[in-house]
Amino acid sequence: MRFKSVLRFCSPPARPSCQDSVAYELERSLHCALLPFVTQRSTMKHDSIARSQQGTSTLVLALFVIAILVTAVVALLFGHKLGYQRGYYSMQNETKQAIITSKESLQELKDLRVSHKIATNEVATAKQELEISLVNSKELRENQQAIMVENRQVAQLNDLYAEIVSEQGGMPLQILGAKIEPLPEYAFEYGFDIGMLASDGKAKRLNPTLTLLDDDDFVEVPLDPVSYTIEGVTRIRGRFTMPAGFKPLQIKLNLKAAGQEVEQLYDWKLGAKVDNMPLSLLDLPEVDESPIEP
Repeated sequence: MRFKSVLRFCSPPARPSCQDSVAYELERSLHCALLPFVTQRSTMKHDSIARSQQGTSTLVLALFVIAILVTAVVALLFGHKLGYQRGYYSMQNETKQAIITSKESLQELKDLRVSHKIATNEVATAKQELEISLVNSKELRENQQAIMVENRQVAQLNDLYAEIVSEQGGMPLQILGAKIEPLPEYAFEYGFDIGMLASDGKAKRLNPTLTLLDDDDFVEVPLDPVSYTIEGVTRIRGRFTMPAGFKPLQIKLNLKAAGQEVEQLYDWKLGAKVDNMPLSLLDLPEVDESPIEP
């Protein structure tokens, strides 16, 4: 900053006395002589202060710029470090996730291979079972055809025998086989094979009656059906439940057909113990229709 020196001139005072005039002149001369020196010194001082202030302002400005640059560099370094850390951690997470995904993919691939192998084995097993089933089915068809042929041959032979027997007066009513077997829940299964062939070779009606006997009483067993048709051999099969407290000593079978009557008494006795007997009648299979072995 520059300061201008202004010379101030005072108005002339009132005329003094002679002595005062000399002193005034001397003082004015001294003042006029020192005034340039004082003015020059004041100007130099002001210039020095201005230069000092200008240097201080420049220094402050430089320090401010340096502070800004340092702050920018620090912020840049901090941001770079923070971004690097975030990127590093993000890359680590992505790498871990990629590894986990890769492991899961490998496990899924292994599972698919195992499943494919199992499916292949199952297909091979199914093919083998199909081949075996086809072979068994073929054998069954062949056996069935053989059995059908054999049955037709037996039926043809039976017809021939029946015709011969009928021409010779027929076969009388008779019992070919009988059996009674124990069942669960105090039930029993009965079976009778009956044979008869009329002289005219026609079928006749057969009326059977089954009775349980003890010393004083008897119990008639209900048969289902109550009558049969007989032409050669007829099989009577069924089941009954023994009345509570009744202990039979004998069982009587009475047969009537075409004017013939047959009556047969059997002693009531149970055979050997039946193994693997079911616990309930509901678990029993159907009545066995196979011929009774004598």
